Amino acid sequence: MKRTHLPLNGLRVLDAAARHLSFTRAADELAVTPAAVGQQIRALEDMLGVVLFRRTTKGLELTPEGAGGLTALRGGFLQFEEAVRAMQAQQSSKALTIAAPRDVTQKWLLPRLAAIAAADRELRFQLLAAEEGLDFAQANLDLAIRWGEGPGEHEGEALESDGMVTIERVGGGADAVIGWPGDTGDAQAAAMRVADAGLAIDAAAAGLGRATVPELLARADLAAGRVAPVGEAIAARHGYWMVAPLPQWRQKKVRALVDALAS
Repeated sequence: MKRTHLPLNGLRVLDAAARHLSFTRAADELAVTPAAVGQQIRALEDMLGVVLFRRTTKGLELTPEGAGGLTALRGGFLQFEEAVRAMQAQQSSKALTIAAPRDVTQKWLLPRLAAIAAADRELRFQLLAAEEGLDFAQANLDLAIRWGEGPGEHEGEALESDGMVTIERVGGGADAVIGWPGDTGDAQAAAMRVADAGLAIDAAAAGLGRATVPELLARADLAAGRVAPVGEAIAARHGYWMVAPLPQWRQKKVRALVDALAS
């Protein structure tokens, strides 16, 4: 069934003018000029084919046609307000869906979510594996973490990192190079290639060679003494970004999550 076009601005003006029985006071309420109120009422009358107000010696007066629809109109506005409140209530929802590469989830994200959840036991997380072309709306995503040079088509914030660091087993390991899809080294020089940076860290810890990986992901393993750095970390163009389309990015619960993860 095709819905009738609703002139919502005109109907709002009608409601205000009917309550005040004054274009001037209606204009004050709506923060417009009395002339704009008059124009909206005339346009609404033209569209509906009825006269809504008459000017009398006592002032502005509603016609029977104008008064006839006010009860339903005001009930409709109340339902609009309830719908808006229901949508806004989702901003305070305690459920968050996050997509991230598996190695980021394992090496970096899970420990931070554990700390965040410990501070608020009502939080609920759903974690998805980040994939190319993952649709935020279809997956009902709140936030994604991606590897790249920037946030791309979305809003975003970079995760603070020292760039890339080369690591090996503590005490030294094989001289072989361990490659992974996101590294910036010579792919032909890699004696072993693994699926992601997390596996590259684990392979280096096992003594299978050296891997150049994001410092962000190697940070915990370096601190725990599982691996040792080979030289200093170096700045890199690529990094991990927290991203979301603008509507999600503006949500209070997403902003709170971003701030907590970035802290």
